[in-house]
Amino acid sequence: MKFVDEVTLDVKAGDGGNGCVSFRREKYIPLGGPDGGDGGDGGSIFLVADSGMNTLADFRYERRFAAQRGENGRGRNCTGKKGDDLDVRVPVGTLVHDEETGELMGDLVEPEQRLLVGRGGFHGIGNMRYKSSTNRAPRQSKPGTPGEHRVLQLELKLLADVGLLGKPNAGKSTLIRAISAARPKVADYPFTTLYPNLGVVRVESHRSFVVADIPGLIEGAAEGAGLGVQFLKHLSRTGLLLHLVDVAPPDGSDPVDDVKTIVHELEKFSAELGDRERWLVLNKTDLLPAAEREQRCRDIAQRLDWQAPVFETAAVSGQGTQALVYAIMEYIEHRRTAAAETS
Repeated sequence: MKFVDEVTLDVKAGDGGNGCVSFRREKYIPLGGPDGGDGGDGGSIFLVADSGMNTLADFRYERRFAAQRGENGRGRNCTGKKGDDLDVRVPVGTLVHDEETGELMGDLVEPEQRLLVGRGGFHGIGNMRYKSSTNRAPRQSKPGTPGEHRVLQLELKLLADVGLLGKPNAGKSTLIRAISAARPKVADYPFTTLYPNLGVVRVESHRSFVVADIPGLIEGAAEGAGLGVQFLKHLSRTGLLLHLVDVAPPDGSDPVDDVKTIVHELEKFSAELGDRERWLVLNKTDLLPAAEREQRCRDIAQRLDWQAPVFETAAVSGQGTQALVYAIMEYIEHRRTAAAETS
């Protein structure tokens, strides 16, 4: 399925039902009086966060949603039926903007979280409500009010504990295959990954975290070069970034320069993202001779003056991935505990 992370929806809440003008007419009751009932309220539209969805692709063809109109009132003081509310399910992590005003209406970050995006119209008033001592046969009623109509801009930002970033063919997809059940495409050419992939990493039965594989970045990504620019925003929700580096690039480029290029693009895209906690993962170490491997990894870390943790992995064989997974899990659990204590 093609990944879609932005879509426009047209939503129309139900109109309120009109009030009724009616008079009681029964045998032996010549002055029955007014008995027109009120209309029913129109149905409202809610967006509901669904943890089973991870793309907005379902809205590529159906983009207009309308809730049910309230029924009109009837005689004998019968109130019209309220229109049914409409729930539209969207992925967890969806941002909702009003396209006309640009207002942020809500951010759906919890499963089953509900957001009212279109309020149903208020019911009309029947002539029974206008009866008084001076107006015993009212012939006026009030129509229902229109339901809200909005054009919404939905933007999906994936919710993941860990984000993978790096240049094309750094081994991000291979790593996520090695540590989770996700099966992204892996090939020996650039830009194999065309859209983000999410994988759940289970350390133990009750310990797990979510990792996102983001398409590779190249120089100029923040200005629109390559594929990564449209997905950089998905990294903004991650608590930890893993910067994957090919220690022996086939094109002969310097891994240190590759790291600096990606860091520069991150900082240009978002200063906050540039300051995010980031670990260095030196990947494909199995391509180097054992005697050269340790020296090459040490040289890269020293030239970068890297202060954060550094890991050496060979994602294809799984070498070093378990140590990385356990370190990530401990880091995430520490963050969760700290967040719970401050809340």
